[in-house]
Amino acid sequence: MTTTDRDRDDDGRAKQARPRDALGRPLPYGAVGVEPVSEEPLPPLETLTAARALLDDGRPFSAHEVLEARWKDCPEPERPLWQGLAQLCVGVTHARRGNPTGARRLLDRATSHLTAYAGTSGPTYGLDLDEVLDRARRCVETAVPE
Repeated sequence: MTTTDRDRDDDGRAKQARPRDALGRPLPYGAVGVEPVSEEPLPPLETLTAARALLDDGRPFSAHEVLEARWKDCPEPERPLWQGLAQLCVGVTHARRGNPTGARRLLDRATSHLTAYAGTSGPTYGLDLDEVLDRARRCVETAVPE
């Protein structure tokens, strides 16, 4: 049974109908939030371009959503890459929301996925995964001091 007070589709999956702030926090209905991102997966390079633009705009939660759409649609061998990148963005989101425990946990999970993927011959679409991880660590450390 689907209730009418929640934003769900006919299959019960959550929809992005509620406005959100730049860090993905839900806002009251009627409030002006950031423009939602498409839930449709983009090709790999377009995904990276869109995620980077969102990160540059201070929207790591939205960047995570773009990467997550790709992760759910990518070839199986690439899943650790896209999952790790999406988790990095969630870690940055937690850091900027003031949640150091969540930020570090997501950074650890992302590091595990990206390190494992780096050991394969899978495409990285021009990303230097070590540099990506270093930048994410610096971002988390800056936002969440020890």
